[in-house]
Amino acid sequence: MKDSGRKQGAASPCAACKLLRRRCAQDCVFAPYFPADEPQKFANVHKVFGASNVNKMLQELPERHRGDAVSSMVYEANARVRDPVYGCVGAISSLQQQIDVLQTQLAIAQAEVVHLRVRHAASGQAISPTSSGSPSSKVMGSESRPIFDMDMVVDQVSLGESLWSCQLNG
Repeated sequence: MKDSGRKQGAASPCAACKLLRRRCAQDCVFAPYFPADEPQKFANVHKVFGASNVNKMLQELPERHRGDAVSSMVYEANARVRDPVYGCVGAISSLQQQIDVLQTQLAIAQAEVVHLRVRHAASGQAISPTSSGSPSSKVMGSESRPIFDMDMVVDQVSLGESLWSCQLNG
């Protein structure tokens, strides 16, 4: 049995037993996951889930899965304490919105690259395939003709307007 919740040689109770004001037994299910030096970790889990529910969940799981379950409960409890209404769903939703904004910005940047390549190709200036190490920089083929259709020009953007001016507010 791991004694990570107690100091060596001393009968110091784990954070759970300390909060619950009970004697920490040698086979305490909380001791390996809620060490005495991290009392807030169990306090939040206790506030959200309740000690008896956490005890039941841990008892029902094989020992090899308990650490992951405690990590999940701690994450959810901390998120619920920070945002009592949405909890971790609010955090996930916020991250998803950030991903959407970043994907939009990436698409705008890629469209700007295509736009600039089309302008260079239309003006007769060949872009050297060796100007960059990336394959996407090779605008002109071996026969000095564009390797993309002129239809790729982004809709609703005039040739003189920069796509960077179309960024999202947020």
